[in-house]
Amino acid sequence: MPVWVSVELKEKKMSVELAYGIHSISAIIEREPERLIEIFALKGRQDERVSPLINEAQALGISVQFMSRKALDDKSKGEQHQGIMARVKAAKQKDESDLIDLLKLKEQQGEAPFLLVLDGVTDPHNLGAVIRTADAAGVDAVIVPKDRSAKLNATARKVACGAAEVVPLIVCTNLARTLKTLQDHQVWVIGTAGEATEDVFEMKFNGPLAIVMGAEGTGMRRLTRESCDQLVKIPMAGSVSSLNVSVATGVILYEAVRQRR
Repeated sequence: MPVWVSVELKEKKMSVELAYGIHSISAIIEREPERLIEIFALKGRQDERVSPLINEAQALGISVQFMSRKALDDKSKGEQHQGIMARVKAAKQKDESDLIDLLKLKEQQGEAPFLLVLDGVTDPHNLGAVIRTADAAGVDAVIVPKDRSAKLNATARKVACGAAEVVPLIVCTNLARTLKTLQDHQVWVIGTAGEATEDVFEMKFNGPLAIVMGAEGTGMRRLTRESCDQLVKIPMAGSVSSLNVSVATGVILYEAVRQRR
C-alpha cells in the first residue's frame, strides 16, 4: 500500500514528498515523471513488480540508491514501503480554476462531467476510501472545501491505494459558490440527506452530474443543502440509521454508473 509523508526543504525553498509503495511510485512514473527526484530501493530484491519501476526510473535519468532493509525501514520511519520509496516534488494543489478548465474540456469533448463533492468529511481514512471508489467509478474529479475537510495526507493516500495520483482533488474556498458555478455550467447537483423523499434508486443520474456527500452524523451543512438542485437518500431497511460515508458514496456512485453506462 502506498504511503506519503510531506517534508519541507527550506534551504531550497521547495516542498517535497516521500512516496512509499509500488502503486504510488508506478503512478508517478507513468503520469508525472518530472516530479521524481530520487528513488530508494531494497538491495537484492528482484521481482516483476519492483524491477520494472527501477528500470524505468534509471531510463529517465533518476538516481536509484539500493539500501539494506534496515536502512530502508529507518528512512521510511516504519511505513509500509514494499521495497521501494522515492523523493518527489510536491504535487500542485488544484483549485476552482482547474475545475473550470475541466468543465470546458468536457464540453469540448461532448462528454457529461461526473463529479463528486464532499462536504465536511474530516477523516482522512474516509477521504482515501472515497477517492479510491471515485476512481473505480470513473469520477472526473473530487471537490472538497478548503476548511472542514480532511487533507490529502499520508493516511489518505495510503487508503486510496494509488487513486490519489489519478483522480484530481479540487480544493475550493467557498463550496456554495462552487456549486453555483457547476449549475451555471448546466451540471445537476444532487445532495444526499436522510430526510429526502426520493431514494437513490428512483433518481435519474444521467447527464452532467455532481453528487454531494455530507459528513457522517451531521450530513451536509445548511448552505450546501440549500445549494443542491435535488436531494436523495439511501433506503435503510435494518436497525442502523446511516452508513459510513465511504460506503454510502460507493452505493450512490455505482447506481449512477449503472444508469450512465
